[in-house]
Amino acid sequence: MPSYDLVIRNGTVAIGGDVVAADVCIRGGRIAALEDRAGAGAREIDAAGRLVLPGGIDSHCHIEQPSWRGETAADDFYSATVSAAFGGTTTVIPFAIQQKGRAMRPAVEAYRAVASPKAVVDYAFHLIIVDPTADLLGQELPALIRDGYTSVKCYMTYEGFKLGDRQLLDLLSVTRREGAMTMVHAENDDMLGWMTERLYAAGLTQAMYHATAHAQLAEDEATGRAIAIGELLDVPMLFVHVSGPNATAEIRAAQTRGLKVYGETCPQYLMLTAGDLDRPGVEGAKFCCSPPPRTVDAQAAIWAGLQNGTFQVVSSDHSAYRFDASGKLPKGEKTTFGDMANGLPGLETRLPILFSEGVGRGRISLPQFVALAATNHAKLYGLYPRKGTIAIGADADIAIWDPESRVQIEASKLHDRAGYTPYEGLEVKGWPVTVLSRGRIVVDNGVLAAERGSGLFLPCALSDAAKPLGRAAPEIEHARQMAQALGRACLF
Repeated sequence: MPSYDLVIRNGTVAIGGDVVAADVCIRGGRIAALEDRAGAGAREIDAAGRLVLPGGIDSHCHIEQPSWRGETAADDFYSATVSAAFGGTTTVIPFAIQQKGRAMRPAVEAYRAVASPKAVVDYAFHLIIVDPTADLLGQELPALIRDGYTSVKCYMTYEGFKLGDRQLLDLLSVTRREGAMTMVHAENDDMLGWMTERLYAAGLTQAMYHATAHAQLAEDEATGRAIAIGELLDVPMLFVHVSGPNATAEIRAAQTRGLKVYGETCPQYLMLTAGDLDRPGVEGAKFCCSPPPRTVDAQAAIWAGLQNGTFQVVSSDHSAYRFDASGKLPKGEKTTFGDMANGLPGLETRLPILFSEGVGRGRISLPQFVALAATNHAKLYGLYPRKGTIAIGADADIAIWDPESRVQIEASKLHDRAGYTPYEGLEVKGWPVTVLSRGRIVVDNGVLAAERGSGLFLPCALSDAAKPLGRAAPEIEHARQMAQALGRACLF
């Protein structure tokens, strides 16, 4: 009888921070052993000349998410997770979003009902909070966190989404107490609105002016302000889709002071610039996301942040819309930058771009790639060590890469439903050829092998990354001490 269900032989395996030659042995959907020369498997894969890496985790993607402006997402959970799998990603974490004036739990339950019959890889959910009522903060959110929804995203911009500073403080006091990770979209809403009004008044409404309206200073200011708010309460937080050098510097400075502040960036800030929005007609809409791509110097600052550990994760921020009236172009050729649906497709291209431009060009090491692509996501969001690592007992989520494969990215070859890619024509070196989720082959040599609905929902644990430092601002600590001395509760 074979010793294992599946053995991956002769590969170069990323294990922890090391890269070693080993056979990976799988039994019951989990990694059962790592051996020099493994016993027989019921099925075997020869990975000679290949890299055997943990399946990627994309912890920031928007899939089949209800839109507050009426746009229709291009992807449902089937097409999005198929696309993810073909790019080497085996776990996605999209967002269950609260509707203004409504409870959160029904939105979560409805989102799970949408995902369950479609997803082909595993998934967890973040929560987006847009209306932090007393009922939500006092009862609903704590209960959801305890049920495995242990990360919360908030916005400092967007009508219908944004929280004011007081609301942010109220929310953070709950996430701190409950041990949830707080994710922040940091842009100064008043600065964006003021800039947009002036641009419209001057008749400057083409896609290229989206980058002007979303000034770097708006991201810089909001990042610094949110860090200060978090420091007041001693709340760990993660800044999503960081695009510029000054916001990167704010995060780095906070980390240097010993704060639990984390950073995420995306391939668009490594590969694109604001100049890509300057296209004839409405073509620039294909590069419209928030924050927008910046400059070549900003790209260099983001790469430096990946190298020195300022950024813990690279996500796609996949938010795919068709290039038509249902999505990007609600007013056709007359669509202005303010009308355009914000977001880019990127689930499938995230890891090949990071591998090719990072590892391939010597900017980051292979262990750094694995951490940025998978391991750190699992650690930040309470999925480690089940996910994000090749280790005994972990789920056998594995991507076998051909590091020499040269692929020209073309929308026609991808598996999302956007119909375009901002990276059209880019050649990358390195692509996953076989992808496993819990030991089952999902993709093999360009062929999908997973059934619709075979992905599993993953409740997330509380992560060590989200634990407070135990050193709130002196004023908070003083108030707590005084309240304690008087035998009273201090609700900070």
